[in-house]
Amino acid sequence: MKDPSLRRSVTLFRAFLREQQEPERCYTLLAKDAADQVEAYVPVKDRVVVDIGGGGGYFTEEFRRRGAQSFLFEPDLAEMTASGTKPPEGSVVADGYLLPLADAVADVTFSSNVLEHVDDPQTFLSEMVRVTRPSGLIYVSFTNWLSPWGGHEWAPWHYLGADRARARYERRTGKAAKHTLGENLFAHHVGATLRQVRARDDVDVVSARSRYWPFLAGAITKVPGVREVATWNLLLILRRCP
Repeated sequence: MKDPSLRRSVTLFRAFLREQQEPERCYTLLAKDAADQVEAYVPVKDRVVVDIGGGGGYFTEEFRRRGAQSFLFEPDLAEMTASGTKPPEGSVVADGYLLPLADAVADVTFSSNVLEHVDDPQTFLSEMVRVTRPSGLIYVSFTNWLSPWGGHEWAPWHYLGADRARARYERRTGKAAKHTLGENLFAHHVGATLRQVRARDDVDVVSARSRYWPFLAGAITKVPGVREVATWNLLLILRRCP
């Protein structure tokens, strides 16, 4: 699927709507799309790809299908096995704040929809940079708080306040919400994240765009205020400075 395009965005959105019923189809499609985005900048064949927080390993498996030496580092064992399938061979239970890797060992470090679950994104990003070789690629995407999906399962009611939205979800579904603001979900914003990344002297920003937007994907992130809602999911492609 051409990226960006309306067809791609609609296809991914439809798969996402069926995520609970068809998780394998949803995440397999998302993994293929993300790998295509990475390969727009660097071929992954014979490269070392570190997948940080990749859950059940769909991204790791897709990179391996493309010939990469890809490894999954996931802090939550339950997330690794949530789909009912065995995680990829060689997967490691590890915290993204402190990866059990030497400096500069990865050609690509990859993180999909993890940053919004991280209390200290600067430290998390620094660890990604540390394990990336000079001139290597860093892929980071996350759902920003003010996007329509910022509250995750209790969105879009998070616009009225996290506590109210969470209580509404639990009242309507009869079960506890998976996410709690300030515990495993954090309010990160597009503008603040862009300023933090651009202030770093160890990476160059190759691209800052909406991950799923069907047109003007890069332009939308340049409009203060509007970008906080319209971006939906911020994708950063960074390159490690020599």
